Parts: sequence; C-alpha cells; structure tokens
Amino acid sequence: MSILIKNGRVITASDDYVADIFVEGETISAIGKNISNDADTIIDAAGKFVFPGGIDPHVHLDMPFMGTFSSDNYETGTLAALHGGTTMVIDFILQTQGKSLHNALREWQGRSNGNCYGDYSFHMAVTDFNDDTKKEIKEMVEEEGIVSFKTFMAYKGALMIDDRQMVGLMNEVKLQGGIVTVHATNGDMIDFLIAKHRSEGKLSPLYHYLSQPEITEAEATGRFADMANYTGVPAYVVHMTCEGALNHIRDVEKRNQKVFAETCIQYLILDASLYEKDFDGAKWVMSPPLRQKKDQETLWAGINQGTVQVVATDHCPFTWEKKLLGEKDFSKIPNGHPAIENRMELLFNEGVNTGRISLNKYVEVTSTNAAKIFGMFPKKGCIAVGSDADIIIFDPNKEHTISAKTHHMNVDYSAYEGWKLKGKVEKTILRGQLAIDNGDVKIKKGYGVFVKRKKVSGII
Repeated sequence: MSILIKNGRVITASDDYVADIFVEGETISAIGKNISNDADTIIDAAGKFVFPGGIDPHVHLDMPFMGTFSSDNYETGTLAALHGGTTMVIDFILQTQGKSLHNALREWQGRSNGNCYGDYSFHMAVTDFNDDTKKEIKEMVEEEGIVSFKTFMAYKGALMIDDRQMVGLMNEVKLQGGIVTVHATNGDMIDFLIAKHRSEGKLSPLYHYLSQPEITEAEATGRFADMANYTGVPAYVVHMTCEGALNHIRDVEKRNQKVFAETCIQYLILDASLYEKDFDGAKWVMSPPLRQKKDQETLWAGINQGTVQVVATDHCPFTWEKKLLGEKDFSKIPNGHPAIENRMELLFNEGVNTGRISLNKYVEVTSTNAAKIFGMFPKKGCIAVGSDADIIIFDPNKEHTISAKTHHMNVDYSAYEGWKLKGKVEKTILRGQLAIDNGDVKIKKGYGVFVKRKKVSGII
C-alpha cells in the first residue's frame, strides 16, 4: 500500500516548504519535488498544510473516577482524536494503593487491547511507592516500554503520595532512564478549603474554583521542582494553568535545571468567569480549574519563550447526567471536560490565526516536543524519511462551528459549543493508512497499536 501526497505545504517544528511525500507501508519513504505518480493513492494537497499527526500526551479514557467512568473509552476516544488530527495519545494507568503496577497494567490493557483506532501508549501513575513497586520500575521501562511515571500531590487517600515516596520514586526512575510527571497541587490545602466552603453552605461550581486558588498550584510546582533538582530526575509538570506555577519553572532555569511544562488548550482560551454560570459551570469543573485572563497571557508567553513545551487536553469527559451528581455539592461533580477532538483546530484558530504562535511552534507543541520528551522521536512527531507516516492534511481556510451535535466524542455537550473556527483537518493518515477522509472513517477498530517507548534523557 502506497500513498503519494503532492504539492502540500509541509510544516514541521523547524521547516516550512512545498514538497511531495511518498508513503510505503507504514512509513515515509521519500520527500521531494515531482515524485513519480506511481502510487496506490494520490492526494493533491495544493493549498493545504501538511502537519505531523498530533500527539496528545494527557488523556483519560475509560477511567474510573468518583464512582463512575469517563465517557469516552478507547474506541470512541481514539476515533474522535483521529477526526481532530491527533494520531496518538498517552493515557494514564492508575495504580490501586496496596496493589502492584503490573496489576494496574493488566487492568488497563483489558480495556485498551484491540479497541483503539489510533495509536496509544501509557504513563504509569504510581500511588503507592514501596520496595515492591520499586522493583517494578525497571520492568516497566525495559520490558513494557513505559518510561513515564506520574505522581499526584493531591487526592489524599486515593492517588496522592507524600514527599518521602516522591523522592524515592524519583531516584529509582532516574536510575532506570525514565521521567517523572506530576499533578502539582497542594492536596492538603485544597481539602481544607473544600471542607470550609461546604461547612459554610457554599456548594455551587464556583467554589470548586475557589477551593483551588493559584497558590495551591504554585507551591506544589515549586516543591516538585526542588525535589527533582535534588534527585536529578527528568521532570515534567502536567496541565499547568497559572502564572505562579510557571514562574517557578522560570526560576529553576536560573540554577541550570530544566523542568518540562505542559498546559492544556482550555487554559489558553477559557477563564474562570465560566464558573459563575450557576450549575452550567459544571461543564468546566476540572482540576486544576480554569484561571484568570492574566494566566492565559502568561501561558501563551511561556509557549513562545520555550518554558511551556506541550499543549495537551487532559481529556476526561463525563456525560451531563454524571455531572449532575454534584448538582447540590460541587465536590461531587466528576472532574474533567471533553477536548480530544478539538485541540488541534482550536489551537490553530486561537494561536496561529491570531498571530500568537508560529506554524512551527504549533507543530512543536502539538506533536514534536511530546515525541521527544516521552521517547518516541523520530518514530513519531515529525515528517521525515523513515518516520511513521502519521500525517494530517489541514485546510487553513475551511470555516466550521464546534457543536455537540457534530462532534465524535461520547459526551452530550461541548465545552466550546458554537465556537466558529477557521482551519479544519481534512484527512488523517495513521501509519500509512488513510484513517479519516473528510469525516469518513476508513480504518477499523483495532488498527491503533500500543507504542513502546525508549528511555529518556530529559533533553530535547
């Protein structure tokens, strides 16, 4: 099977040129001018952008949370991602406290194996670091190709680990060639504020936001960075939302430390005023919550300054029926919102079209940096000879409107209902197969494969 993409404007993290791309099997075999038309499928991409397939390194599919599950499973979630130009996701396995990492891996494999349309990998969330868990880290890296280990500084009693466990995990992950990622918020302070607001009868979604002020994220980010500096482990902060947290990352660079930072599309374009919409604000209840306009400006600046390397989604959707579980108490609203399908088009419209970021930066933060940080480059995240043929054909002039009526995510509302965008994914190619063609699905469930990753250095 071969595909020839002709006359497209190829955009990578570093380049911008017009060329033909010849795909044979699952990989790119040639890039050049006037490549022979001898191919099974020819795509004329004149006037279109040709980007590497998007990589979303922060999603939660079929995830157990607060007595329910996120509404997108591996089938619906990876298919929705492909519709939006994301060809690979990295999901999170959550270790159950008291049980092994391998036990958690088997549980997640039971949900994912054979069910994915798009490619995927896993982060391992370590919630119970002990002598037995320590032995499993090497096996995860060397045998399973799982090189990233997530920690939580919140959700005490379920996911949170203390600083002693954090340092122990960091030491072992560094030894085995992995990277530690973190949900950096001060769980004890947040729990105190939640209890305070509930005792005062303040139960609307607004108080979810007010229970997680900026200081809870900034303090935890600084503490995590300090521990990472002490141990020397490659470090990555997920879903960064605010100026206070980013300033800690800027500060550690003065001591020659590099901590990678990820933000999410919602934190760049939505703000906390949405929590004032009575219970409708539950659509945007997530942790950390949306912040202020000044935080948006800081995050955009951080992207251009190179202190924020990745724009992800933290896609974790729940149907409106599930959100209603917290109608009388904000602390019972399942946390998360749908965005896996919208990320690439939203960031293009709000970033490239507005002049906030360049086309090269767009590719960097949606694909290439994630591939480099998490041990997949140059297999993923670039358009180069020998790389996987994960390619999107993008029409920069196509106008469309986001709506729950037309999206492919398994959720009955959109966090961006009615947003008018210019720029749309026209075709998505995954490992040499045309997967999505103007909204038509051309592959079958199970085409997506698990991607084993290489050891990482913490340098990109």
